[in-house]
Amino acid sequence: MASEAGTIEQGSVGSGDGGPAPEVVVLLAEDGTPIGTHDKATVHTLETPLHLAFSTHVFDDAGRILVTRRALGKKAWPGVWTNSFCGHPAPGEGFEAAVTRRAAQELGFTVRDIRPALPDFRYRAVDASGIVENEICPVYTAVADGPVAPLPDEVMDVQWVDAAELVRAVTSTPWAFSPWLTLQLPLLYPHGADGPGPRHAA
Repeated sequence: MASEAGTIEQGSVGSGDGGPAPEVVVLLAEDGTPIGTHDKATVHTLETPLHLAFSTHVFDDAGRILVTRRALGKKAWPGVWTNSFCGHPAPGEGFEAAVTRRAAQELGFTVRDIRPALPDFRYRAVDASGIVENEICPVYTAVADGPVAPLPDEVMDVQWVDAAELVRAVTSTPWAFSPWLTLQLPLLYPHGADGPGPRHAA
């Protein structure tokens, strides 16, 4: 059932021609209650509705954190360095399953030991072109299980970096990174670059 905002009831999305249904995001009320879905390809506009997402910070066995540079063809924040990857759970999909799926889709690898880090994270940000991100976006950490093979349409570069160095870089030059990363890192590392991070927890 469509609304003025273009929402539809979950489970009613289809291509209309027997082909695969488009990827959709879950739309949310202000209290976080699901209220419908919207085509992912068109949800991000100058007036993006609140929707469900997630961010993931991936570590290697040496404790380094993976940062990625968004492809230049991305609609919002193209070419900007950010956290390992983000995504949107499908209707009815659990976060752990969504994290696993998106790791394979965007970076061509598998992850393990997925843990919630900031389960209540939410933000709204506006890119230089006016495109809005408006998400309830729980943050997860995970450990890489294999080499990275990024999809060029999504990621143009990757780097494994020392977490403390990343905290210092984001603190000194926040304009060079995605707004959600600049908001998440102080919460993940509340004691600064030399303090414990989310993967220090048992």
